[in-house]
Amino acid sequence: MKTEQKREQDNKAAFLADETEDGVREEIREEKNPIQVADRLFLTMEVLAQKGPMGLIELSNQLNLHKSTVHRLLNSLIYMGYARQDLESGKYSLTFKLLELSNQLLAHVDVIEIVRPYLKKLMRQTGETVHFVQKDGNYAVYIDKVESDQNSVRMVSKVGSRIPLYCSGVGKAMAAQMTEEQVRKMWAKSRIHALTPHTIVDCDEYLKALEEVRRKGYALDNEENELGVRCIAAGVTDYKGRPKYAFSISAPVSRMDDKRVEELAFYVLKMKEEIAREIQ
Repeated sequence: MKTEQKREQDNKAAFLADETEDGVREEIREEKNPIQVADRLFLTMEVLAQKGPMGLIELSNQLNLHKSTVHRLLNSLIYMGYARQDLESGKYSLTFKLLELSNQLLAHVDVIEIVRPYLKKLMRQTGETVHFVQKDGNYAVYIDKVESDQNSVRMVSKVGSRIPLYCSGVGKAMAAQMTEEQVRKMWAKSRIHALTPHTIVDCDEYLKALEEVRRKGYALDNEENELGVRCIAAGVTDYKGRPKYAFSISAPVSRMDDKRVEELAFYVLKMKEEIAREIQ
């Protein structure tokens, strides 16, 4: 009963405020400046998204706007389906329509198109072949590749091919963003076998390697998947913070000694930040 009375009081106050001189002035300013109206609509949504359900007076104070103005903004959002009012508490909150828009947007986002300019940039900076992969269960799938235009030795990797997470640089890079429990589950579901004499086949040893990846910010494939080839890789999470992508620089061991790895690490870590800003 008290909540209903309080809601009636708020609505009455908002109605009366419309008749005040300040309310009339604000309404006139809004009609003359549609950009200001749009700005206030988005600001209202941002505050509700950050603070959660709010009453009219509380929201008015937060926005530093007259109650009549906020009341009109809320009614507009409710009409368009972006907000709703709880019948019991009288508080306003956002609906899931914004999430629907986000999902529709993500459905049309081509991550390869976004990332490819950065892969080309990294190839030009280092002179080496660059790969971009996406996590698929216990595997990494090559979804893009920029072949070096400065070296005659070609990498045998192909877009669409898969590589196990446990024996690759990109796999380590993504696994380092997982919890120990997730890593152990991945390990248990993988067919662990030595592809080369350097392949890690013990889970505890693999976990120790991931600690080093987290400390350095990048991962190494020390001929663990293919003899004669080393890779330096970095993982990038998606917009939900999930370990979903990674990129790597691959080269023959003749061009990838420890000193060269240190040089390449600078470019890899910088590129990791740039790509993360684009896809997160």
